[in-house]
Amino acid sequence: MRILHTGDWHLGRTLEGRSRIEEQAAFLDELSNLVRDEDIDLVLIAGDIYDSVNPPAAAESMFYESLAELAEGGKRHVVVISGNHDHPDRLAASGPLAQKQGVTLIGMPTPNLQTYNIQRTGEQAKVFGLPYPSEARLRELFTEAGEEEKLRSAYSDRVARLIAKGAEGFQNDTVNLVMSHLYVLGGAESESERPIQVGGAYTVDVNAFAVNAQYAALGHLHRAQNMKASIPVRYSGSPLAYSFSEAGQAKSVTILDLKPGQAAHPREVFLQSGKPLVKWRAKEGLPELWSWLEERRDASAWIDVEVHLKEAMSLEQIQRLRKAHDGFIHIRPIYPEMKQEESRVSIAELSMEELFRRFYVRQTGGAEPDHELVQLFLELLNEENDGGNKDQAREEVGV
Repeated sequence: MRILHTGDWHLGRTLEGRSRIEEQAAFLDELSNLVRDEDIDLVLIAGDIYDSVNPPAAAESMFYESLAELAEGGKRHVVVISGNHDHPDRLAASGPLAQKQGVTLIGMPTPNLQTYNIQRTGEQAKVFGLPYPSEARLRELFTEAGEEEKLRSAYSDRVARLIAKGAEGFQNDTVNLVMSHLYVLGGAESESERPIQVGGAYTVDVNAFAVNAQYAALGHLHRAQNMKASIPVRYSGSPLAYSFSEAGQAKSVTILDLKPGQAAHPREVFLQSGKPLVKWRAKEGLPELWSWLEERRDASAWIDVEVHLKEAMSLEQIQRLRKAHDGFIHIRPIYPEMKQEESRVSIAELSMEELFRRFYVRQTGGAEPDHELVQLFLELLNEENDGGNKDQAREEVGV
């Protein structure tokens, strides 16, 4: 059977107030054409369908129209789980109606296993879909201590038990798949999904997927990537770039052909829809910027521009630039004194609080420490010494 894995659509999301609805509609059209051209039997959509728990009507309309086109009246199966941006009950509310069209909508995390008969190949697929497993959705408090390491361990263990329970029904003569929306420890993040992380606590060890599955289809991180695991564990990534931290990333969906007992070999299929996000750095000032505009550089892109100047840029000049290219999102002037100020900042001048924050971000791969953790660090530092050993601590956490 042939399977397509996608997720993190974030329908309704904007870019600094700019609508992306046309780009999202173009992606959904491209996806519908792709599942027909590739003879897809099973579509897995790994959460974050919407960008908020209360999406605009246009986003909901696009989603339901897309489901109808993907399923084609039951010609192929479509399985959808909720992500952290989705309201689980709202997503699953139309489940009984959708089921008649070959679409399964799963809102809350439960150990239920879904079975699908694939008419084209005569094979059977078993899918364990685990929506975003927050404490609230699992109706479980993992630890009362509040210590991050204990919380992470308890959370990861709980998710691992859920996956193991859901995988109990996997068989040797079926295609066995796991799908979830969560953060696997070690995954590369982007700014567009960072606000959903709370410290480093709600992460899952990749060994949680060491079950009798052939493939784990993940959503949550917007960069398409494979995780090192005993089975193929992959994030499909978002279909559009949603922050400039994703500038230059090629967006894609994942396709794989599987038979019972066969090893999975995911294939990345790149998408054509959606405007690219690019960064311009005009170090020669406005003349260089205008020369790029005259040559119609990145004419269809969203642009973050940094222009180096010696004199202040007027409001009229900014307006002229925006009229020349409607894709400018940020226009940031950089002046000589700003660069000089940056060069004067050194590790020695940074506070211990700022040093610790930078150290924590580096060590966790992008997670921000919460206020309580920072205060605890400072209190422990002050208790340990009044001066001498602070220099040693500064060297140890310096970045």
